[in-house]
Amino acid sequence: MTQSNQTLETTAIEPENNADDSPSATNDRNSMEEYYQLIETLLITTFAVTAIIVVCVWIFYSLNTALNYLLGSCVGVVYLRMLGKDVERLGKSSNGLGSRRFALFAALIIVASQWQQLHIVPVFLGFLTYKVAIIAYTLQTSAMPAKK
Repeated sequence: MTQSNQTLETTAIEPENNADDSPSATNDRNSMEEYYQLIETLLITTFAVTAIIVVCVWIFYSLNTALNYLLGSCVGVVYLRMLGKDVERLGKSSNGLGSRRFALFAALIIVASQWQQLHIVPVFLGFLTYKVAIIAYTLQTSAMPAKK
């Protein structure tokens, strides 16, 4: 190898500064990663709470009531996912953010009130299970704040 080839091989080429490597882009990526972790934690907590409550309702009441609760909880999980997607694109567009979610809830209550096998109270309480996950997460983060 000649001297000029060695010089070329040992010289590091510095990458160009991309807009994606800026501190604000890194903060945005970190914030979105934290947001996705929050959504995942809320969904997992909702599933866990749902499983526990459905088993308890089945044992102490009836299978029909437990299935009513499970139906409401499943719709609550869909509602939570829709809420997460709406929050995710909050900065991009804001047209009709809550109307689809409200329609989902209204449809659940209408179906529960019109169908003879469904009971409104267990369906409604099942729907609210995602709120239990939110409260549990809030209590956990306030009791044990994350270290930075």
